[in-house]
Amino acid sequence: MIDIKLIRQNPEIAKNSQISRGKDPQIVDKLLDIDALYRNAITNSENLKAKQNELGKLIPKANKQEKSKLLAKLKVLSKEAESSKTQTNKLEQKYLKLAKSLDNLIAEAPPGGEKDYIVLEEIGSPRNFINEGIKIKDHLDIGQNLNILDTIRGAKVSGARFYFLKGLGAQLELAIQRLALDIATSENITPIITPTLVLPEIMDGTGFLGEHSAEIYKLAEPDNVYLVGTSEVAIAGFHQNEILNLKNSDISYAGISTCYRREAGSYGKDTRGIIRVHQFNKVEMFVFCKPENAEKQHQRILNIEKKILNAMEIPYRIIDVAAGDLGSSAARKFDCEAYLPSQNRYLELTSTSNCTTYQARRLNIRYIGNDGKKHMAATLNGTLTTTRWLVALLENHQQADGSVKIPKALTKYMNGLEYIKIE
Repeated sequence: MIDIKLIRQNPEIAKNSQISRGKDPQIVDKLLDIDALYRNAITNSENLKAKQNELGKLIPKANKQEKSKLLAKLKVLSKEAESSKTQTNKLEQKYLKLAKSLDNLIAEAPPGGEKDYIVLEEIGSPRNFINEGIKIKDHLDIGQNLNILDTIRGAKVSGARFYFLKGLGAQLELAIQRLALDIATSENITPIITPTLVLPEIMDGTGFLGEHSAEIYKLAEPDNVYLVGTSEVAIAGFHQNEILNLKNSDISYAGISTCYRREAGSYGKDTRGIIRVHQFNKVEMFVFCKPENAEKQHQRILNIEKKILNAMEIPYRIIDVAAGDLGSSAARKFDCEAYLPSQNRYLELTSTSNCTTYQARRLNIRYIGNDGKKHMAATLNGTLTTTRWLVALLENHQQADGSVKIPKALTKYMNGLEYIKIE
């Protein structure tokens, strides 16, 4: 959530943010109206409680006749107080529902929708496959020919958009993960294997039960838990209702988990192969820090993502994601997109978001500031690797004989193997 004090002081900031996202700015006025009613209700409840306390002190000292009148008055006050409490609770629920539905304030993100991003940097150049005499194959054909990827049996076992990684395919994904973890630990990031099932309040706290809730798998009653689409959710909840020690350094994790997404609304989009699947593996960076350190941490995460992408020896670009494509929690987001030879386009491999205090406020995660007071922490997240990386790796490193060259940085995790060849 956004700090309501900030919205009271300058509602235009929130309205302009909503407009940049392509959302309704009137929600800000509605929130302020409910906020005013809620605060008035709290004041009324407190006044009634104070009057009850005053009467309570007078009753023991009163004579019999006065005591009877005071008790009658106290009975009326008690009914009013109970009614006021009920009304206050109802307004609180309305206030919280509306406050949670308001997206985070954008921070320098370009306005517009999915196609209005700004390209910040291009690293590397696509190979000229024609000059090399190579007829470009997509990752699925490459994987099937090398006998390392099987989507047919994946669909037979689990349905559409599932797959098996076999032999060197499985080893290759684990090699990427191991490289990611080595890079993470070299950057003083703590590896953490997270649960893949979370409670509703944790999923809601990270802002995933809003407009993208249809993409999330939920287990039916009596379990009432969600399958995560990223370990960001579990890590954010790791410190729920805690006061963090951020005096000397920020807290950084690299979450390792299997992830699940329904991919609702993406019918017919990237359904071939393993670009857009229901289950995948992921290593996700997550940072808790003081708000004033958030921009610096955002750049740090991006630089770490660039480090592993450079090690993959694939061309990619960095984009500044437009406001309408940020998602509710992010104030700003940078995506790293790898070039995909088979489609002559760029494909998102990593994403890093600065969520400012939006998630921490919902999850009540605080720290002690230099002033000795408790303040809301900031949270950031960023992809270190996912199964989708295999798509870019296989396509960009395909060879004329059908083999795939393994990037040098991965060979030590592949027992020195330099190529995956057709058996």
